[in-house]
Amino acid sequence: MALAALVEEVRAHPVAAALELGSLALAVVLPVATVLALAGGPPPATGETGPAWLLVLGGGAALALLWTVVVPLYGRLR
Repeated sequence: MALAALVEEVRAHPVAAALELGSLALAVVLPVATVLALAGGPPPATGETGPAWLLVLGGGAALALLWTVVVPLYGRLR
């Protein structure tokens, strides 16, 4: 019964569901990516940053941008 209610909510608000599921996926992947980047060595203090660290930083920035800009904008326009 609870699964049917969840599916009904997703169908009623597909954009909100996509935002929340996307942020959940990013919140699960980001710590794993951080551990994998740390396994490759710490970020350099100066010089060029490796691609693993750029992905971690980009993912964190995307998550912050999602909840500070996209979600409030969606709530206002909805």
